[in-house]
Amino acid sequence: MAFVDEVRIFARAGNGGDGVVRWHADKGMKGGPAGGDGGRGADVYVEAVRDFAYLSNYRHTKSFAGEDGGDGSKKNMEGKNGEDLILKVPVGSVVTNTDTDDVVELLHEGEKVKVLKGGSGGFGNARFKNSRNVSPKQSTPGKAGERGNFHIELKLVADIGLIGLPSAGKSSLLNALTNAKSQVGAYPFTTLEPHLGSYFGYVLADIPGLIEGAADGKGLGDKFLRHISRTRVLFHLVSAEDEHVVERYNTIRNELSRYDTSLTEKREIVVLSKADLVDHETQEKYVQELEGAGAQVWVLSTQNPGMLKEFGKKLSKLLEDGRSAIEQNKDVEV
Repeated sequence: MAFVDEVRIFARAGNGGDGVVRWHADKGMKGGPAGGDGGRGADVYVEAVRDFAYLSNYRHTKSFAGEDGGDGSKKNMEGKNGEDLILKVPVGSVVTNTDTDDVVELLHEGEKVKVLKGGSGGFGNARFKNSRNVSPKQSTPGKAGERGNFHIELKLVADIGLIGLPSAGKSSLLNALTNAKSQVGAYPFTTLEPHLGSYFGYVLADIPGLIEGAADGKGLGDKFLRHISRTRVLFHLVSAEDEHVVERYNTIRNELSRYDTSLTEKREIVVLSKADLVDHETQEKYVQELEGAGAQVWVLSTQNPGMLKEFGKKLSKLLEDGRSAIEQNKDVEV
């Protein structure tokens, strides 16, 4: 199943039930108005769930309707209220009512927001009784529920985002970490869409390879740049097999800046990947060059068990030292 991070749907809240005209008919009682009010129509909510693939459920079903309220009945009985309609969306979703331009962002699991209000029920004839009108014969219909067209866009909320040019080793790193520590989520393994994994309960996201000009729509364009916006820490992979490491590093930095300058202000660690392809002296040279460009650098080869183990220790310390430090963009000693 393809990863879906953007959908358009239509939804309507439930209509209110009609009020009714009824009369007391109990033996020994004087007749009088006894028509009940209609029930309230269902409201429509969006609720965040910890399932980043959930939008795929809306690929084929595009229209949703809340339950209508029931009509009133005799003995002043109100109609049944419609059961609220809850549309589930992944944590990180931006839900826009394109008819009103109202925007809702859901950043926490379980967060629920009403986006459409159900119609109120109509009045039964008992509502209209007064000293001048002791036998009212009027009632009112229920109100229509609100309706709207919605654009739902997912921006991944990840603890660690892996970025870099194609073939920088992002997928290999994600697999090495998550296969060793936890089961990888059921997401397609392809560089054409985000690939997610869990590391001791923290979400790691492999953002598809960017190229120069991505902000202008080249390659995969800026389709996945938005996912970086909510990533707490960026791991920027630069391959040691390319001798122009600073130039490659700046290529991605420039694309991030052109898309959104705030992306370059995130906590970033540069990972000199595929370090096994060069000797130690060359590794040190590349590290010095990248540090000279202002980067904090970790060296890694996923083919070297010792390096991978040391990398895992540093990553665990970074994460365990507190999400609060990460979210505030504070440095964590590693």
